[in-house]
Amino acid sequence: MNKIVKQAFFITVIAAMTTSCVSSKIYDDLKNKYDLLKSENESLMSQLDDTEGNGEKYTVANLRKEIETLKADKSRLAMELAASENKYKRLKSSYDALEANSSSALTENLERNRDLLTQLEAKEKALALESERLEKLKRDLAARSKRVEELEGIIASKDAKMKALKDAISAALTNFEGNGLTVEQRDGKVYVSMENKLLFESGSWAVNARGREAVVALGKVLAQNKEIAVLIEGHTDNVPYSGSGNIKDNWDLSTKRATAIVSILTENSGIPKDNLTAAGRGEYAPIASNASSEGKAKNRRIEVILTPKLDEISKLLNEL
Repeated sequence: MNKIVKQAFFITVIAAMTTSCVSSKIYDDLKNKYDLLKSENESLMSQLDDTEGNGEKYTVANLRKEIETLKADKSRLAMELAASENKYKRLKSSYDALEANSSSALTENLERNRDLLTQLEAKEKALALESERLEKLKRDLAARSKRVEELEGIIASKDAKMKALKDAISAALTNFEGNGLTVEQRDGKVYVSMENKLLFESGSWAVNARGREAVVALGKVLAQNKEIAVLIEGHTDNVPYSGSGNIKDNWDLSTKRATAIVSILTENSGIPKDNLTAAGRGEYAPIASNASSEGKAKNRRIEVILTPKLDEISKLLNEL
């Protein structure tokens, strides 16, 4: 409105000046300015008319009302923002606490998992070692089982050989059985027992003719079984020796009688000499009571103990 008033005032001045005496050039300039101002005035008046036509929309009251609405919206938005910020703070606090707890729990779980993993690895190593030990035991057991089978086979073979030996000796000494001579097999050995009445005169260690025949027959069988160890034991009863000569006692007598049997066996060149052993047992290994004459007769004897050489068996036993 102020701009419009100023323009109208300026136009009035120009109009007054046109009635005065001025030069035509000044007049033309002022006239052009007047026309320009008039055109601007018309444009402004047109704008003013448009403004006054919308006066209801741009009244102060409406603008104030709109301002109040905007203030209310601002206040509402400010409250919503504050509420959102508070909610955000609470959520962040909860999240921070949850993250802290989660981190702590995660760390604890990680430590626990590491411990469990370490224990598992230790158990796996122990299990691997145990499995390896069991496999070794299985291999050892299989090897031992094989050696046991071999041992059983060897023992069975030797038992069979000893039985064959016993049968051969029994056949060779058939004519002497029942005359104080017995042949039996026990504990994997063959025992040939000959009473002194078959071999010696009372108090003597010289083998008689009948006894020599029995020993020679035994020697023939032993010569065919060179892997057999031969132990000849002399035994007496408990009656003290009372004869004359170089004999001191029953022990000495039993030893000389065993040696006399060995001397006859060595006459057979087929018997390895290192297979033969003589031993005197005196009265200290009786097989019957010395309380009777029959018992004393049984105790006065030569025992030939035939044992298979156990080198193979001993080797296998050492490997078990």
